Amino acid sequence: MKSVWWRQIKAVVRLEVKKTFFAKRGLWIYLVAAMPVFLFMAYATSVSRDQGRMAEMARHGEKVVTFQDLLTVKQGMSRQEVMAAVGQPSSSFRWSERRATGPDSSELVLHERYSYSDGQHLLYVELVDGKVEATTFAENNNLLHDSTMFAGIFQFFFLRLAIFFGCLGVFMNLFRGEILDRSLHFYFLAPVRREVLMLGKFLAGLIATCSIFVTSEILQTTAFLWAYRPSVRNLYLYQNHGLEHAGAYVGITVLACVGYGAFFLIAGMFFRNPIVPTAVILIWEGINPFLPAVLKQFSVIYYLKSLCPVDVPIPPGTHPLLSLLISNPEPISAPVAVFGLLTVALLALYISSLQVRRMEINYTTE
Repeated sequence: MKSVWWRQIKAVVRLEVKKTFFAKRGLWIYLVAAMPVFLFMAYATSVSRDQGRMAEMARHGEKVVTFQDLLTVKQGMSRQEVMAAVGQPSSSFRWSERRATGPDSSELVLHERYSYSDGQHLLYVELVDGKVEATTFAENNNLLHDSTMFAGIFQFFFLRLAIFFGCLGVFMNLFRGEILDRSLHFYFLAPVRREVLMLGKFLAGLIATCSIFVTSEILQTTAFLWAYRPSVRNLYLYQNHGLEHAGAYVGITVLACVGYGAFFLIAGMFFRNPIVPTAVILIWEGINPFLPAVLKQFSVIYYLKSLCPVDVPIPPGTHPLLSLLISNPEPISAPVAVFGLLTVALLALYISSLQVRRMEINYTTE
């Protein structure tokens, strides 16, 4: 009997995967999945342009300077001392300002702005009447620092919005879409147990969402690393846990599709209007940090946040409520998080299997 069920599940998966990938009502999901890819492509282009500009400035300077040379420029130094330390600037800008020195007198003050670069850092030197008044450093993009930015976009856009609404579009329509198309009765008239049908549809939705969003995550990582030199990429990937982080993000993406998919499968069976369950689940996931410990366990984001490999820092002065949303004050171990998420998903699938047995079709009410 189990072999028959397995063959029926595979048959349902084959039928549903094609419909899920090419459904017209789900084409917007591809756009949602592609948005962070476009974002990181634009960011990589900006990083590449900045690196080229700094390298060009370093080549056009009078001297080949190092970062230690740039650090020798201090406030109060004269123009001659600056030139002796780091040479003529790669670019400079001068302007004059008339300052009042008394009720009826004024003087002309010369301002100068020099720019130096070692290829990785920019030094701006502000001079007033030939004396250094201020120095400002602008560092080139740092891959380790940028990995925190990547983690923030992954946690607060990709997980909470892109995958959330992508799973909504796929799993809510597994049964609701059939009802709207007036084709669900063909499945119910076939000699297939309804639980087997439900599981086959869920697996088809899972294959579709994992394929779309895992591909998106891999492309995001590729675009994110594209602008950096091979030596910097290799250092990050193989010595600073970058490869482990990339694997963790892919695994979290799959688990997010499992968890949100199971929730939206139930919602598609119990509700005709997707707005109500979507709003409820979105609010529930959003207020998770404020819930008691027991209730936190009945959400998806609670487990996913504990699995994220990089913590997003909280800027000083952030509002306490926003800080609570960003932080994860009660993290759990990775095995417990994976087990807990799968348990919640299996519980949701069990409820779906009970509901599908009692499900009745009445196209006239739709």
